[in-house]
Amino acid sequence: MESLSEYLTQLASEWPTPGGGSAATVVGASAAALVAMVARISSTNPKYAGYRDDAREIVQQADELRLEFLRARERDEAAYDRVVAATAMPKGTDDEKRVRREALEKALSHAAAEPLLAAELALEALRLAVRALTIPNKNLVSDIGCAGEFGYAALAACAYNVRINHKFMHDAEAIEAQRNVLQRYEREGAALLAAIRRHIA
Repeated sequence: MESLSEYLTQLASEWPTPGGGSAATVVGASAAALVAMVARISSTNPKYAGYRDDAREIVQQADELRLEFLRARERDEAAYDRVVAATAMPKGTDDEKRVRREALEKALSHAAAEPLLAAELALEALRLAVRALTIPNKNLVSDIGCAGEFGYAALAACAYNVRINHKFMHDAEAIEAQRNVLQRYEREGAALLAAIRRHIA
């Protein structure tokens, strides 16, 4: 995998991928990494021995989540590449238009589904951040705050990418189903972030 500097250079380039959906997963992965850091440090500190088992479990889950975000990044980029490819299909004849339209609808549906899955990962990052707050390590509470903000930012960014694809899709039933799931994620995510902010304030 390329370095962070290389990734950001690609993100800043004239190419459409990586784009916002991909960047959202990197932000989410940062949230998971921060949760893992806090729990890992706390798990080795005798002062928090009573929280060691829970801290180790949080570490394991946060590390797994970080890897899931990186896999989601690859899927998001691939999904958008399919949209670009479908858009470039020929449309000179009625038959070509039909084939292109069907391919584009399928690609758009997939391109909406991937950030929706990433939004679920972002929600899990927020849940883990709240759970990490039960470890009373005051020295690292700001890192949990950052993890919460990053997790919610990733969720919000994923939501943008779901909804932009909805604007071009025609399957009303699929759009409605995805919209309902996304709104549920956003409600829970906002509540979790508010809880983190109240704890840290």
